[in-house]
Amino acid sequence: MALEGSGSVEKHSVIYDIPEIKFTKLFINGSFVDAVSGFLFPFSSLGKTFETIDPRTGEVIVSVAEGDKEDIDLAVKAARNAFDHGKWPRMSGFERGQIMMKFAELVDKHTDELAALDAIDAGKLLSLGKMLDIPQSANTLRYYAGAADKIHGETLKMSRELFGYTLLEPVGVVGHIIPWNFPSILFFTKVSPALAAGCTMIVKPAEQTPLSALYYAHLAKLAGIPDGVLNVVNGFGEKAGAAMSSHMDIDKISFTGSTEVGRVVMKAAAESNLKVVSLELGGKSPVIIFDDADVDTAVDIALLGILFNKASTVPRTLNGEACVAGSRVYVQEGIYDQFVKKIAVKANNWLVGDPFDPRVQQGPQVDKNQFEKVLSYIEYGKRDGATLLTGGKAIGEKGYYIQPTIFTDVTENMSIVKDEIFGPVLSLMKFKTIEEAIEKANNTKYGLAAGIVTKDLNVANRVSRSIRAGIIWINCYLAIDSDVPFGGYKMSGFGKDNGLEALHKYLNVKSVVTPLYNSPWL
Repeated sequence: MALEGSGSVEKHSVIYDIPEIKFTKLFINGSFVDAVSGFLFPFSSLGKTFETIDPRTGEVIVSVAEGDKEDIDLAVKAARNAFDHGKWPRMSGFERGQIMMKFAELVDKHTDELAALDAIDAGKLLSLGKMLDIPQSANTLRYYAGAADKIHGETLKMSRELFGYTLLEPVGVVGHIIPWNFPSILFFTKVSPALAAGCTMIVKPAEQTPLSALYYAHLAKLAGIPDGVLNVVNGFGEKAGAAMSSHMDIDKISFTGSTEVGRVVMKAAAESNLKVVSLELGGKSPVIIFDDADVDTAVDIALLGILFNKASTVPRTLNGEACVAGSRVYVQEGIYDQFVKKIAVKANNWLVGDPFDPRVQQGPQVDKNQFEKVLSYIEYGKRDGATLLTGGKAIGEKGYYIQPTIFTDVTENMSIVKDEIFGPVLSLMKFKTIEEAIEKANNTKYGLAAGIVTKDLNVANRVSRSIRAGIIWINCYLAIDSDVPFGGYKMSGFGKDNGLEALHKYLNVKSVVTPLYNSPWL
């Protein structure tokens, strides 16, 4: 089924195979197991479960095991034992890298099935998953596999008659809490550098999207990753996530999600064992388009910035479900009117529908809560006096589809400009000078990303150095690579994913000092 961007419905038969759901339990210590919490209930022969929903229809896909504090305890015990007594941290980096390479080969081998799982669980376009998400996940594994045997410290030139050097050692047991918008990519963004460093871990996938994470646990076992090194516990943030954040035997938490939940994670970590925390949080990223830009190119970049997650490449692009979504677009006054006309035409012709349909440009929002949140912000925009240029409505009677929505006549104090909506809602604003553009771009509590569209290198350099954000894209957007550090400023969090900076998040530095010869130090 394909649904026109304007809201009219056009039905087509789509031929595809829904994958068999093979893995629905928890993966602890190398085995798929039921949740232990369900056995506490009278007459229960199975552990506690919850339903994962198909956002294309709003219907149940399957019930999966629901992990709770007791299950997290079991997973942590397995990871702790694997770290303290197992062979993974004691293998050479080369050996770890070889196993990770085999893991990557298995991911490649199952690309079609994994992309289909993310399509039915997260509403991601099947074509995008096969082309981008799953291959990028495998390549992230390969990137860190190549780094695993290159982890080394430094020799220190000391000021006294001492010899010193540093060792880089795995931080220990890691808890990864990942969101639902990129279930495969973010699984490996977290897991890959931690594996390369020699850590053991527990992964809690988002409750909306557990299916691909469980499949990856199965592939990890086939690749030869020892039992207890990689554990996957499905569950909800307020139970499983909270148990991880406060657990005394977890040495580090890596969290990607909202700023609000990030605060809770950080507080729990501080109040337990002061575990190391890295947070990749929300964003309200600006895209600044200058008068000298090619208008057609600028329109494509702006649409890519807001619509990429559930679409392939320009002109197929994301339904706003990305922390880096370019949801604030500032256009210089000389081309503003022309830009508005062209972006309205493209947005009105956007094809929204079933992510298995290869013609579709945008799939559904991930679940009913997100669907209703996005629609409520559209209403806030209209209430606050913004002009609805395109979209603004839900599409169809089943599933969680929303038209690409663009507002004009927007002011900086409106909630659609200040708050992270996480949906296909774009605020379009005009500016006169470079100084004004910089001031408006920085007028946010977030600082994750920004885009600049200009042919003037001087302007690009000046603005990129003036915006307080972790990554700046010039004449492109969402150009993410395994080698490019990714993380924010301000309330967008701290700590980097990707690049060697991410590897060092999972390593401790130990200094070793000894006298050069018999000396008063002895």
